[in-house]
Amino acid sequence: MSRIIALTLTFSAISLGACSTMADLPAEQVASATLSAPDGTPTGMVVLLSNAGRLSLSVTATGIPEGQHGFHLHTTGACKVPDFVSAGGHLNPTGKQHGTLSQGGSHLGDLPNLVAGSSQTASTTIELNDDREQILSWLFDADGTAVVIHADADDYMINPTGNAGSRIACGVLKRS
Repeated sequence: MSRIIALTLTFSAISLGACSTMADLPAEQVASATLSAPDGTPTGMVVLLSNAGRLSLSVTATGIPEGQHGFHLHTTGACKVPDFVSAGGHLNPTGKQHGTLSQGGSHLGDLPNLVAGSSQTASTTIELNDDREQILSWLFDADGTAVVIHADADDYMINPTGNAGSRIACGVLKRS
């Protein structure tokens, strides 16, 4: 009798395990970036995750003013203080317009605004919708990629910057 119960429990466990989806699998960390303010103070972390063949960016930032802030991938993996101009423009490998509201937009560097609450913290996870291997080749090209938080909200239209203002935090993506 105990053998029948053991076999039944084993079969049930195998059956339940087969009901899992790919989305239930744990995410693998592919890369990360430590965000810093213009004075060099650490302000957060960005992690690039892979789950079931899809990529996403998870960000947590602190010490940024309350409100909406443009959040973008930039073409060059450099964050020289005090203005982070070394990060270049938005990462736009397909030559599209800027912004989800513009005709012909958006490009890979366009990410949703980051919203900071009264505690001056913000966090979100953003899905990257292009082919995983293609995205990785764009992110980790010869000069790398920076992740930038801007002072103002991205309007999702004005090319090439979204009118998001100055750069208030920057980090360079590095493979894990």
